[in-house]
Amino acid sequence: MQHAPRTIVIGAGFTGLCAALELARRGLPVTVLESEPDVGGLAGSFEVNGERLERFYHHWFTNDRHVGDLVEELGERDRIVYRPTRTGMYFANRIFRLSSPSDVLKFTPLSFADRVRLGLLALRARAVKDWRALEGETAEEWLIRLGGERVYQVVWQPLLEGKFGPYASQVSAVWFWNKLKLRGGSRGSNGAEMLAYYRGGFAALADRLAEEVTALGGDLRLSTPVRGLVVEDGSVRGVEIDDGVIDADAVIATPALPIVADLAAPHAPEEWVASLRRIEYLANICIVLELDRSLSDTYWLNVNDPGFPFVGVIEHTNFEPAATYGNRRIVYLSKYLPETAELFRMPDEQVLDYCIPHLQRMFPTFGREWVLGAHVWRARYSQPIVGRHYSRLIPSTATPIAGLFLSTMAQIYPEDRGTNYAIRDGRRIGITVAAAMQRLGQEILVPTR
Repeated sequence: MQHAPRTIVIGAGFTGLCAALELARRGLPVTVLESEPDVGGLAGSFEVNGERLERFYHHWFTNDRHVGDLVEELGERDRIVYRPTRTGMYFANRIFRLSSPSDVLKFTPLSFADRVRLGLLALRARAVKDWRALEGETAEEWLIRLGGERVYQVVWQPLLEGKFGPYASQVSAVWFWNKLKLRGGSRGSNGAEMLAYYRGGFAALADRLAEEVTALGGDLRLSTPVRGLVVEDGSVRGVEIDDGVIDADAVIATPALPIVADLAAPHAPEEWVASLRRIEYLANICIVLELDRSLSDTYWLNVNDPGFPFVGVIEHTNFEPAATYGNRRIVYLSKYLPETAELFRMPDEQVLDYCIPHLQRMFPTFGREWVLGAHVWRARYSQPIVGRHYSRLIPSTATPIAGLFLSTMAQIYPEDRGTNYAIRDGRRIGITVAAAMQRLGQEILVPTR
């Protein structure tokens, strides 16, 4: 008896789940394999006082239409909340508010003329319509050209170096342009930034998505790492897991490209496998603190101080109310870094000791006794290094192995990785593979003579 063509999706982050959703909606057999014990990928969660919270901070912008559309389709629109947020900058031992155009004009570390240049820079960035015109420039070159040397040194250089470290001078202008465009398009009528959140956290949205996939007949297997691909005559035939082999007519791979390279290496041309390894990634360490009181009234505090090890202090409960977490104040300390960095490899019990003196320098009244709980999370593949002419490095969705498809965060360019674009690209690859499986199914059920 002939079988309907089956697709295996590797990874149950938002990309993988959305790909599976599109296949399941079309009545096609799909199996999602996830190495972790829960869904969500980088949006995975843990519990704080009985409430789930993201391991790595999450929100979305008001112009992130793909995530909004998905929530609406799932019948969960009433779980979206929109709130104004307060953004600031820590510079020269002071916290400056930078939430609105009027705040920019009060930013005294810059001369008045440079404050105007800073404000105009965002407008000029949003006026760029064709990102390809920026591909040959680094972010450093472009930002200096638009705003001047002083604005770059005070505002942008510390942020680039804080996030990308040794790669800062290589980062593409396209990457930074997209950041400015995205944030600039998520503002209310008074110019203040508006952000959105899903009640119960992004992990709850991932769970709801997984529930929809399984309700439509999809097969979701957690704690099931993929150990290899099964390839015959140049075509994928399944995947290897600890319990054996799962047959498939197509495989959608959503993990980071080096992981895919390891799976494909025994079966694909060396040159192609090497091309997957050309894109480098930074890791991330995120320390989540549960405090008995607030550090400040700022949600997103950019740190423009090279002596502070974290690029940002994100006080989540200045966005989602502290009452959600039993009145505990939730603070994220985030750092992108090479996987070889000492902090990334530091034992969890030492990480808090490392953080305390830096927080006390920034917030002099802060004391260790404020800390009710601390959690350390790491992600090896967190941020692709987007350099000049990055579009030339991105592998295509199709691969030299027939039936193997790629949809990863490194391919989202010119946008940066994020839930909204993971949803967009997951649905896109799901629709593409579904069409291929439907054609294959017709050939199986009605053989050509």
